[in-house]
Amino acid sequence: MSFLSREATVAKPGFSRWLVPPAAVAVHMCIGQVYAFSVFNKPLSTELGVTISSVQWAYMIALVMLGLSAATFGKWVERSGPRKTMLAACLCFCGGLLLTALGVKLKMLWLILGGYGFVGGIGLGLGYIAPVSTLVKWFPDRPGMATGMAIMGFGGGALIASPLSQELMKHFASGSDSGAIGALLVMAGIYAFFMIFGSVIVRVPAPGWKPEGYEPKAAAVNHMITTASVSVDTAWKTPQFWLLWTVLCMNVSAGIGVLGRAADMCQDMFGVSVAIGAGFTGLLSISNMGGRFIWSSISDFTGRKTVYCIYFILGAALYALLPYTQETQNRTLFVICTAVIISMYGGGFATIPAYLKDMFGTYQVGAIHGRLITAWSMAAVIGPSLINGFYDNRVASGVAKAQAYNGTFYLMCGLLGVGLVANLLVRPVDPKHHVKETPNA
Repeated sequence: MSFLSREATVAKPGFSRWLVPPAAVAVHMCIGQVYAFSVFNKPLSTELGVTISSVQWAYMIALVMLGLSAATFGKWVERSGPRKTMLAACLCFCGGLLLTALGVKLKMLWLILGGYGFVGGIGLGLGYIAPVSTLVKWFPDRPGMATGMAIMGFGGGALIASPLSQELMKHFASGSDSGAIGALLVMAGIYAFFMIFGSVIVRVPAPGWKPEGYEPKAAAVNHMITTASVSVDTAWKTPQFWLLWTVLCMNVSAGIGVLGRAADMCQDMFGVSVAIGAGFTGLLSISNMGGRFIWSSISDFTGRKTVYCIYFILGAALYALLPYTQETQNRTLFVICTAVIISMYGGGFATIPAYLKDMFGTYQVGAIHGRLITAWSMAAVIGPSLINGFYDNRVASGVAKAQAYNGTFYLMCGLLGVGLVANLLVRPVDPKHHVKETPNA
């Protein structure tokens, strides 16, 4: 088991830190398959004779478990190192796909919910935070760019998983068999290969390592970057943690509801075809993925607090502009506005680990990140509930579907306003919370 220990992954002199991003991206691209789970909705509901809503519970459970497992196992991730964690993520996530295939074979919905949702969801949480924590330690000079690379992979996982799933199901389909079982088995094998590849090549820097020529400067950007460290058990008791929790929750809430209804929104507001609505959704996926790298890289130069101010102020301005695009039927402006909004939604995910590193140091940043992304789980409830509930109420009161979304856009402005206030209140952590020694930092 020494091969799996954290000590076995400590890089030797001369190791190139640029070998670590491919390992991180390999894992994130695999677990990003969760964003393409909807491809299996209809085939699984048909084979099991249940509603699509019943199958969708697997997706929702998986996202909830992502946040809960990341929060629960964060300290274990830091203690055990990325290799053991990535392999554990591989076993859980790919094992979840295998259990889902078995559930389809045996016509057992509970096995799918438990396999993909619970077991696979644990794999999502472990696979999400371990690569990010490792990259932050390797790139103290450019943490935003580094975390953006990995989390871009998570956002882009669906771009590979969706067509791959469809082609595999076509290949294995026969008669009443949708081909879902074969597709799930093959995907489990493919993802296991790449996740194991990532775990084998990943390394952590030796204690005290720093890039050549790099000198940490605590006051480098707006006095918001610390060279000290805070433990996870202390960090989550500070006001900075909960302010950043609110920042992430509001940013995600304002984007995830719109992203979930993108195709319907485009069709209702502009009367376009289903195909165009699907194309619009694909465009937003690309914006989501690109924003994760671009905005987080920009934050290395502007500072994290500044870039989040941009997310909230520009995002609110663009949301306020969307009703105008519907009234004038300006499709081009609508697409531009929503693409930028979703790019900042993705950027918020990628920037928050670097923000945490600035506030709390690198010592247990993975564990702190794990607890913070429970904000994502909360946002997954808040955003869709507000969008869907407000829309349904307006339609029920007689408002035309084309105009029914307009009120929800102003609601999103309000959420972004709350996030802006929380971000402006962020201050450096009081030195009394700093740890005196940071072993394995």
